[in-house]
Amino acid sequence: MSARIRIFLIPAVVFAGLLLSCGRNVQEEGPFFGNGFHNGWADQDSVTIWTRLTKNRELNAEGQKFLVPSAEEHRILAEEADAEKILKAQVPEGFNLEQMDGACPGAAGEVKLSYYPFNNPGNIVETGWQAVDPEKNFTRQWKLVGLKAGTKYLVELDARPGRDAEVSDIVSGSFRTPPGADQEEDIDFCIVTCHDYRRRDDPKGHRIYEVMLRLFPDFFVHTGDVEYYDKPEPFALTEELMRFKWDRLFALPLQRDFYSQVTTYFMKDDHDTLSDDAFPGMTYGTVSWDRGLEIFDKEQFPSNDRPYKTVRWGKDLQIWMTEGRNFRSRNTDPDGPDKTIWGDEQKAWVFKTMKESDATFKLLISPDPILGPDRDNKKDNYSNSSFKFEGDEIREFLSGIENVYLCNGDRHWQYVTHWEGTNLWEFSCGAGSDEHAGGWNQDDRRPEHRFLRVKGGFLKGRVSRESGVLTLTFLHYDVDGNVVHEEIFQAK
Repeated sequence: MSARIRIFLIPAVVFAGLLLSCGRNVQEEGPFFGNGFHNGWADQDSVTIWTRLTKNRELNAEGQKFLVPSAEEHRILAEEADAEKILKAQVPEGFNLEQMDGACPGAAGEVKLSYYPFNNPGNIVETGWQAVDPEKNFTRQWKLVGLKAGTKYLVELDARPGRDAEVSDIVSGSFRTPPGADQEEDIDFCIVTCHDYRRRDDPKGHRIYEVMLRLFPDFFVHTGDVEYYDKPEPFALTEELMRFKWDRLFALPLQRDFYSQVTTYFMKDDHDTLSDDAFPGMTYGTVSWDRGLEIFDKEQFPSNDRPYKTVRWGKDLQIWMTEGRNFRSRNTDPDGPDKTIWGDEQKAWVFKTMKESDATFKLLISPDPILGPDRDNKKDNYSNSSFKFEGDEIREFLSGIENVYLCNGDRHWQYVTHWEGTNLWEFSCGAGSDEHAGGWNQDDRRPEHRFLRVKGGFLKGRVSRESGVLTLTFLHYDVDGNVVHEEIFQAK
């Protein structure tokens, strides 16, 4: 096994002692890093860092509960698209949004980023002070380039209210760049889907993040439905309420500490674009399809030139993260050669780069199922009849690729599917909490199911060499960190 240095189980709020912040005082008044920071889109020589300034250090854990409109009231609010009515229907009279459950309002100010390799603390790189953007929810992003492959970097962010003011908050953490294509390394990763604030299983967030931080994967992928705009408390029918939901989710301590320490890739799906099974031309309340894409791609998460990417993680693993919303046809269009989810450009890119790859194992990570099975009434993904033509094309292509495996989110249950007579295997990671799980009958086990569990948890993978034998292992975990299923594959 290859040796590597790891730093873990150190909450981001105290991690600063390892960096330049040693011995420095901060002001008691903000702005603060209530949402910590995220990294995204890491490859061998670059990564994007995202942060947001907040009025308070923590979310409003004692806030007022939202009113919940009935299904009919929700429908009318969505159709009328009146921002004032939407707010009044959900925020009790006499209260404002900052007083509501989980509120973590933004704040103006400036931020500065410092980073260096863990094994070379003298090689510090600092950005200048930059103002956060109030038009983008008080966020700021940096794309760091010229990084070294296979390297742990330590990161520090400083905040201040304005020019020449004292530092008001410090947050620190880390990320790791992937090893190069010539490096043999054991690689661990975790994959999750389907979170929201109201269905978390701990006041501090989702318990799976505590479990995964103990496992400390080399990288982590969230396959989308990171939050649900179209679920109550509140229904996020305006940009203001969409941002409110992100602000409080990212202020949950379990999520915040994990995201600040682990190399992370965020994907999106329907509920964090607009609403259930969202497609072009739809709106949700006052928010258009294009604006929904923009909020996710350019504001609330680390940005990339394209919303899809392939990343090599050493000699033996390459991952593909596909985009399932930006380029799709309308779900209601008739199926056929012109109907698409990936779009022509992305599909050609997947086919080309996968054929060119010499990685031993190839992992296609999709927001939605490609094999399924899925419910008969669904019309949103490649396992549904509504996208069968392109789905068949993709499955036929994948059947010709050696050592390829599929991982997906979206479905609120865990499963392993194998189509007999093919090389196709699909691993559904399952929802982030038991309360969030559902949508399938536990007794409805199909012939293609190797494993079925209608509960929450996550998927862990590991590429390793033991006694000269190279294997890829998939393990399904429950929310408490117990392994509930395992599949092991040797390289062909």
